[in-house]
Amino acid sequence: MREQSAHSTPQDHSVHAQQKKKSLALTLMEYGKTILITVLAAFLLKVFVLDAYRIPSTSMENTLQIGDFLLVNKIAYGLRTPRHLPLVTRTLPSFTLSFFQNIHRGDVIVFEFPGGMNEVTSPEYAHYIKRCIGLPGDTVEIHSGLVSVNKILIPFPLHGIQTDHPNGNSWRQNPEMFPQGSTFSNVNYGPIIVPKQGDILKLEPATIAPWRMLIEREGHTVRTANNMILIDGAAASTYRVRQNYYFVLGDNRDNSMDSRYWGFVPDDHLIGEALFVYWSWDTEVSVSNISEKLSAIRWKRIGTLIR
Repeated sequence: MREQSAHSTPQDHSVHAQQKKKSLALTLMEYGKTILITVLAAFLLKVFVLDAYRIPSTSMENTLQIGDFLLVNKIAYGLRTPRHLPLVTRTLPSFTLSFFQNIHRGDVIVFEFPGGMNEVTSPEYAHYIKRCIGLPGDTVEIHSGLVSVNKILIPFPLHGIQTDHPNGNSWRQNPEMFPQGSTFSNVNYGPIIVPKQGDILKLEPATIAPWRMLIEREGHTVRTANNMILIDGAAASTYRVRQNYYFVLGDNRDNSMDSRYWGFVPDDHLIGEALFVYWSWDTEVSVSNISEKLSAIRWKRIGTLIR
């Protein structure tokens, strides 16, 4: 019996080509889906859970040094929606789901800079890192550089930098100090009470200065007329604080712009708690010289827990 030879027709080639295209399209779709899920997961992780920051100034020396790169736990104090997103210029309302611990006194925290002493909002979006000294409702005082909270002396940070002040004087004095009109200096400061949610502030035209910016930052207009205080156009003698606030200091006390100069950190400006240094090197060394840059790596600081 004679065997019949198989022949492929143009139709067979067309079907095979369509199958290859379909298979390629499915493969590309799978790769695309994987990449999209990976990018989305990384984005959500960065926005809500863990983020990296670099230390650009000396205000936290020697706890943190210029050139330290650190990871920040953004859910340490609850799940917070971000106030800023990439490619979005407007500030977004922030919401918090508090299911973790609250801030402890002494925590090193990262937050969005709320603005200068006389600024309702900061002209630029900037992250600051400082040590939380005063919790909502605390009374903070500094005498000759020694910090007390609620009349209890607070130990100086283990790796902080403190200059002796035998005369209790400082070159930084009012009118630089917060609140405006105070006679405080950076080494003799307070007492000042850190506002907490629900506090009732008594308002008088002669003493409105310390609270004007807080009220305006909480979304109101404040002005005085005919010896009266007007909030959103209505006469007011009291104001109920809407959120919690914190008082922060740098560990390098004489070289830190902190709550002594611009005021309290609002709760909705918190970003998270600093965890550990994952990389550190001397940023003054140019990357053009590879050998010197490699020798500038601070190996002993890598992995350092931030306390």
